[in-house]
Amino acid sequence: MSGQAEGSTTGGTEEVPQFRYTADTAAELERRWQRQWEERGTFHAPNPAGSLSGDIPADKLFVQDMFPYPSGSGLHVGHPLGYIGTDVYARYHRMLGRNVLHTMGFDSFGLPAEQYAVQTGTHPRTTTEANIQRFLGQIRRLGLGHDERRRIATTDIEFYRWTQWIFLQIFNSWYDTEAAGGKGRARPIAELAEQFATGERATPDGRRWAELTSAERAEVIDSYRLAYLSEAPVNWAPGLGTVVANEEVTADGLTERGNYPVFRRNLKQWMMRITAYADRLVDDLDRLEWPEKVKTMQRNWIGRSQGANVRFPLDGSAHHIEVFTTRPDTLFGVTYMVLAPEHPLVDELTATEWPAEADDRWTGGVATPAEAVARYRRTASMKSDLDRQENKEKTGVFTGAWATNPVNGTQIPVFIADYVLMGYGTGAIMAVPGQDQRDWDFATVFGLPIIRTVQPSPGFDGEAFTGEGPAINSASETTGLSLNGLEVQDAKKLIIDWLEEHRHGQGTVQYKLRDWLFARQRYWGEPFPIVYGDDGVPLALPEGQLPVELPEVEDYSPRTFDPEDADSSPEPPLAKATDWAEVELDLGDGLQHYRRDTNVMPQWAGSCWYQLRYIDPDNDQRLVDPANERYWMGKHPELHGASDPGGVDLYVGGVEHAVLHLLYSRFWHKVLHDLGYLESEEPYRRLYNQGYIQAYAFADSRGVYVPAEEVEERDGKYFYQGQEVFREYGKMGKSLKNSVSPDEMADAYGVDTLRLYEMSMGPLDASRPWVTKDVVGSHRFLQRLWRNVVDENTGALRLTEQQPDVEMLRALHKTIAGVREDYAELRFNTAVAKLIEFNNRITKAYSAADGTPRAVVEPLVLMVAPLTPHLAEEIWARLGHSGSLAHGPFPVADEEYLVEDTVEYPIQINGKVRSRIVVPASADREAVQASALADEKIAAALEGKDPRKVIVVPGRLVNVVA
Repeated sequence: MSGQAEGSTTGGTEEVPQFRYTADTAAELERRWQRQWEERGTFHAPNPAGSLSGDIPADKLFVQDMFPYPSGSGLHVGHPLGYIGTDVYARYHRMLGRNVLHTMGFDSFGLPAEQYAVQTGTHPRTTTEANIQRFLGQIRRLGLGHDERRRIATTDIEFYRWTQWIFLQIFNSWYDTEAAGGKGRARPIAELAEQFATGERATPDGRRWAELTSAERAEVIDSYRLAYLSEAPVNWAPGLGTVVANEEVTADGLTERGNYPVFRRNLKQWMMRITAYADRLVDDLDRLEWPEKVKTMQRNWIGRSQGANVRFPLDGSAHHIEVFTTRPDTLFGVTYMVLAPEHPLVDELTATEWPAEADDRWTGGVATPAEAVARYRRTASMKSDLDRQENKEKTGVFTGAWATNPVNGTQIPVFIADYVLMGYGTGAIMAVPGQDQRDWDFATVFGLPIIRTVQPSPGFDGEAFTGEGPAINSASETTGLSLNGLEVQDAKKLIIDWLEEHRHGQGTVQYKLRDWLFARQRYWGEPFPIVYGDDGVPLALPEGQLPVELPEVEDYSPRTFDPEDADSSPEPPLAKATDWAEVELDLGDGLQHYRRDTNVMPQWAGSCWYQLRYIDPDNDQRLVDPANERYWMGKHPELHGASDPGGVDLYVGGVEHAVLHLLYSRFWHKVLHDLGYLESEEPYRRLYNQGYIQAYAFADSRGVYVPAEEVEERDGKYFYQGQEVFREYGKMGKSLKNSVSPDEMADAYGVDTLRLYEMSMGPLDASRPWVTKDVVGSHRFLQRLWRNVVDENTGALRLTEQQPDVEMLRALHKTIAGVREDYAELRFNTAVAKLIEFNNRITKAYSAADGTPRAVVEPLVLMVAPLTPHLAEEIWARLGHSGSLAHGPFPVADEEYLVEDTVEYPIQINGKVRSRIVVPASADREAVQASALADEKIAAALEGKDPRKVIVVPGRLVNVVA
């Protein structure tokens, strides 16, 4: 459904004044001012060092938007919400005299362009660069004050050269847990090798370093690297020819993109040892100015928990099953154990035949344990981790093996079940159905005992009790251990001490966080700067051989077999580029044959560090000049407190990136800090999540969506091509056919109107509905502002040099104070409301004949400039100023006019307002009370009687209790 501002075009029969602010007027001046900004370098932010160096103010501001992916479908009006918000914020601070760095780049590697290449044969770079140009055209039209010199894309070869360089720093590092006062930090891998060589650090098997072969030394060193190769269970999608992250798999076990089946299988993959930083990633959240909900999401994702590792001996075996539990106080309630189907002990402990005690429900009706386990494993491999965790139907199979509960000697059966994941904890659990609902459900299905070990609260009538209470059923004469009567924390302490004393386990800290799977079997991504010799050992390329550029290939599709075949093997597209993959290199031992790694990095790689390239975009000698990083991202304890970790001053983006992107970026940044490349310890000091713009969508009686802009409203109902349709509310997008293009709005009203409307719709951090017909309100405000300054018939200024009266000055300075506060706190909607209110006051106060006082107009134009910069620049120039207002000044409120001379008090009698008085603002309680009681209406109401009580609320009201 669309609308258009009255008089926003010059068509029709009505004669439009020549100098009226219309869409055509807006378009002309917007193009002209954008051209002038570009020619003058208005938004160029100087650096302390390097090619962009210049005179730098001490006061700086680094504002950043989350990296957009350049989609070929272009923008709808929901996309620019955050971009306009950061631009308003940046423009305001630039007008205060700060050196503001604000730019935008593109997260341009990714699967969409590759999939299009597979389908059409078009090179992903061709598609990506065309999409970037389309995207740029749209965002440039928005008048964003970006320093274009700093724009980058992750697909730029000079950019991914440094992405590869960072990978090498991580690959050539290890985490020393004893460094930094026990806090730990990354150190060069060469220092670790030196520790082994000198004997400062013992080798795993106790042999001297010199006794190890070169291959054995490499194996030891590789086990410490922060980037390492691992044989790990992954989500293998043959239809895409690549592995995908857990987050890219739907609950149905299909890929999020393309709906291809996903299988679990072991593959050798690059991993990042992000778990080494788990404690710092959790603890340093307290140092960040982030939304609490985002901090909570990261804490939950990392999942740090105190508990114990407990060892359960296996019957008839020298081995044991080790589990981590946060509730060791419930050990007496363990009635069975469960291993993940992929657990390495499963093959060894699976019995050759069913024991006599095996319940028919445990065997699945299969002849032997081995057959039952193999069948179950095949079924489990076809489910995603998400599906396995959320599936309420509990399935599993008995392995035929038994374990011993160390606290009471009880024999308990060992199952495999898909609700236990190998990637979490030890891949095994002790099942306590009395205190865990999933275990209760499993025990119910398989007829297993249920023992409560915590006394439920009075009146509890549920199944598993997960609350706290005194321990019950928790004693053994065999071991002499008793927890009965103890509260949870005391019981935990006692049981951990007992486990450690009897060598059945130890207290420990565990994390949900897993190491980061860092490889994809794709073409359109950053190649790894790694080669392999005949021994298969990964070798880092020298820095001088970077970048490793993507080769040309004839076919972008991965080579796999049947896309439904879980046993098919991935062969990445780069493997087909044999002339590129097979190379002769001299890496210090003469010219030898090597094979390049044919996987590529995930799309996350480039977005981990792009803020650093914004700082120093054309530095070809180093990642970032230390002086520039220190200036833009360094620590400022004098401004942000002693614990300031540094980082970007304001980072704005959607909450959907609350965990992965932000967590990965923090990890990379901390490694680079540890290695001495960065002063800042965190990438983003302050984070702000903007909301979303949603829109009405319309569907016909079949549930088929129709174009929202073609729907007509009649008598409270909606019609499309004469047929009634039904309205719903949803996210703006192509699928609901409710997208509105920013170009369409700019054509109809001008860009400044679009900017103003998006900022006025509601709080920036809240989602809000798009209503096209309401845009006209923002346009009319700008027309009224224009008319207060420019005569629409002659183009002459409607201006007077006379001073406004005191009341207008009070209103002006009150507006200045409020707008400054709103801009600083990103409350743009309330700033707009104040500006509209003040402009309306001007409209009523001054006629066309009188003109508007310059002393009122100029501050108003400066205040609207961050929101509607083109219109503001035009009026500012017409007011006789030769320079741009982009660098200020921004008005400052005069305190003299913010102090009220008098205050009006409503007077209540027994809670009902009966009169009002006006007293001097300086009047104290006694003076206000005396004036209230002297008021004629109040005196009459009291009928000469003294009140029981008089309550004076300073500055607000007087309440008389009769």
